[in-house]
Amino acid sequence: MINSQKTGTETWITKHSLSLLGGCGPGLRLGGDNVSASEHVHLLCVITLSDLSLKKHVSNVCAASFFQLCQLRRVRRSLDSVSAATLVHAFVSSRVDYCNLVFAGAPKTITDRLQRVLNAAARVVSNTRKFDRGLSRIMHTELHWLDVPERISYNLGMLMYRCQHNKAPRYLMDHCTSVSDVACHQPLRSASSHEVFVPRHRLSTYGHWTFAVAGPTVWNSLPEDCGIQRFLRTVTGSH
Repeated sequence: MINSQKTGTETWITKHSLSLLGGCGPGLRLGGDNVSASEHVHLLCVITLSDLSLKKHVSNVCAASFFQLCQLRRVRRSLDSVSAATLVHAFVSSRVDYCNLVFAGAPKTITDRLQRVLNAAARVVSNTRKFDRGLSRIMHTELHWLDVPERISYNLGMLMYRCQHNKAPRYLMDHCTSVSDVACHQPLRSASSHEVFVPRHRLSTYGHWTFAVAGPTVWNSLPEDCGIQRFLRTVTGSH
């Protein structure tokens, strides 16, 4: 038997096609159970809409994050700097960094909302107010935090590194094909620079979000013969 309260189906299509279906896709019948179509589904605590939009997920993350930061702000006077940093670091990792690879290629309007959460978290650690100056110095120099786009690129680069060294799941490694292994690309200069093949994608709105495109794109943007130590220095820059 299927638990109807925990089971749902969703059709991932473009906004135009979704409007033709009346806002949601067709349902699904499994044996004697009917699974109704839903406008959004939860997958590993990530909320996705039928048009692959992450607006609802970001809204939930920001709402929960700011609520927790308000609670931490209330007890900040009772905490020393180390304890406050430990709590906020755990909060940042569990909220902002969780499954943040889904934001690869996301528009700036999405990453800016998450960046505001990071800014507020840095304010709690440093015990500063909203309009106090020096937030960038605090985040990059004192806390050694990356901004949201760089955090996404860092995690993508680390995952690509694992794929290159056979330490990632097979379904991810299958999307990491060296340019030198593609027959029609072997004469190219990129074949000798150990770059990863970036497949063509048809939809400009969604195609570059996929790991098969976003992962190799980040990897190819690194310097030639980039080891993991140089990679870490590259994405962190002067932070």
